[in-house]
Amino acid sequence: MVRHVERCRTPRSRGRPLKLFALAGIPEVMPGADLPALLAELAAAQAVHSGDVLAVAQKIVSKSEGRVVVLAEVTPSPRADALAELTGKDPQLCELILRESARIVRRRGGTLICETHHGFVCANAGIDTSNTGSGTAVLLPVDADVSAKRIQREVSRAVGGRVGVIITDTHGRAFRRGLVNVALGVAGFEAIADCRGETDREGRVLVATELAFADELAAASGLLMGKAAGTPAVVISGVATSPAPGTVATLLRKPEHDLFR
Repeated sequence: MVRHVERCRTPRSRGRPLKLFALAGIPEVMPGADLPALLAELAAAQAVHSGDVLAVAQKIVSKSEGRVVVLAEVTPSPRADALAELTGKDPQLCELILRESARIVRRRGGTLICETHHGFVCANAGIDTSNTGSGTAVLLPVDADVSAKRIQREVSRAVGGRVGVIITDTHGRAFRRGLVNVALGVAGFEAIADCRGETDREGRVLVATELAFADELAAASGLLMGKAAGTPAVVISGVATSPAPGTVATLLRKPEHDLFR
């Protein structure tokens, strides 16, 4: 049965302008930090309201969950050594990329496009060596939906109402230049705005229109998140979301529907 969802028509709530602001006061996050409690405390102090959406950079989530690896402690496999020869990358980094990948989608020179075990297609399986200690690499969360749910539960309790949460990361896109923030994990609202069955202004029935709602909000949050900005959490206010458990899985195209695989 087709659901008729008002948010297909507009992302704004009635009477509230769309507003984004960085959540201030987040310190350097270390492994073992109670990130949900920290974000909940800051959200309550900075007037985050029920119905808002909190976008959180993957890097601080991964750090808090101990997903930081010392490269010198990684033993490369023969396959990693061979990949390092082909790409010019560090053999230890290649080993991590192989461990975090379900498959290597494409390789050209030193560029590796991988499909992670989560189903994300991105460079180097999402592994990052920026904004982390020298000689270390940060891996993606094991399950960013679960990470988002932990944060969502604490923040919602602190502000007295439902707050949506997105775990974000910067990814490239096929056929487009530049990086944008996308959703890696979603909690508290529907990640897809399904407009199928609605009509356009000419009365035609929409048969294929599904808006990547969580990705659009993640991309907007990226305007306030920079590599050197020190603002890894952004509040999006004035946006209408439909209450739901939420999951990033709805944003991932199934292989049988992928024309380019």
